[in-house]
Amino acid sequence: MKILILIESLTSGGRERRLIELLKGSKEYKDIELGLVVFSNRIHYKEVYELGVPITILERVPKKNPMVFYRLYKLCKSWKPDLLHSWGSMSTILGIPSSKLLGIPLINGSIVDAPENLNLFNKDYFRTKLASPFSKVIVGNSLAGLKAYNIPSKKGLCIYNGFDLNRISKLNSEANIRQEFNIMTPKIVGMVGNFSERKDFKTYIKAAMIVLDQREDVTFLAIGGGPDLEECRKMVPEKHVERFVFTGLQTDVESIVATFSLGVLSTNMQVHGEGISNAILEYMALGKATVATTGGGTNEAVEDGKTGFLVAPASPEAMADKISQILDDEQLCQAMGVAARNRMENMFGLKKMTSSYVQLYKKNV
Repeated sequence: MKILILIESLTSGGRERRLIELLKGSKEYKDIELGLVVFSNRIHYKEVYELGVPITILERVPKKNPMVFYRLYKLCKSWKPDLLHSWGSMSTILGIPSSKLLGIPLINGSIVDAPENLNLFNKDYFRTKLASPFSKVIVGNSLAGLKAYNIPSKKGLCIYNGFDLNRISKLNSEANIRQEFNIMTPKIVGMVGNFSERKDFKTYIKAAMIVLDQREDVTFLAIGGGPDLEECRKMVPEKHVERFVFTGLQTDVESIVATFSLGVLSTNMQVHGEGISNAILEYMALGKATVATTGGGTNEAVEDGKTGFLVAPASPEAMADKISQILDDEQLCQAMGVAARNRMENMFGLKKMTSSYVQLYKKNV
């Protein structure tokens, strides 16, 4: 069985990381042959070249160049896939003509978030609705996402992200991480994400300042890059600069997360609703409790009161309170970490995700 996967780019992000995990996991299935089309030359995850999957770059230059439809059609006619599996709303639109002209079923895997109050002015929602009649199945990575996009139950399917535990098999030592970022405190709190409007680093920073005003045993880390990074740097007063570290983009995020006492995910719910956050899965896989903004798929990943705490959006005081509660109680911190790891293995394992996709493929050929 031949599956051709379509994705806009392989830049650093949760959607792209999830695809890399699927490509890894699918290697166990000898009757499944995957091909990959990327509509951009932006490849952050260089490991994709080591997975033995044929990769075709079909750049959209300029973006509205209609020739990309024809080039994809020619590829499909030559390679003869049994299924097309799109991995984003734009790649779904690009795949529709080839699907219809060549009679290849289209699996629409575009839903990876769960925004509130969606309407047709949202481009992803508009594309999803436009593509729905041409999609045999619409896959979301959270139940909240399928609900947000109003996908009928007979057409929608939830397949959770899968985490590859091999990613945490060879970690850099905690001593090296502490030395690299000059961390002297016994406790570390961190948030991984892109400094853009979707992630609410500002609430995280405000919560950190509240905690730092009350205690001296913790350092806060902010891991990632993006357009809002410099503005966020300016929020940290001079007195707390040494204990609030902006690491910038990192390639070995897992080794840094391994040093955390707990992980945080603060989301700007006014513009974004999480699907299943890969940052949270990293925290869970490494046995860390999570404090996160309630809403979307985060409520499916974090079991409130057991694997961490959920707090209301844009509530730095509440976030600071829950962070301090975990830092103050070592037994609670460890228990939540163990529960988080167990939940990750039971719900978000790589084999479970891969098996679910393989079953989907076989059912729809």
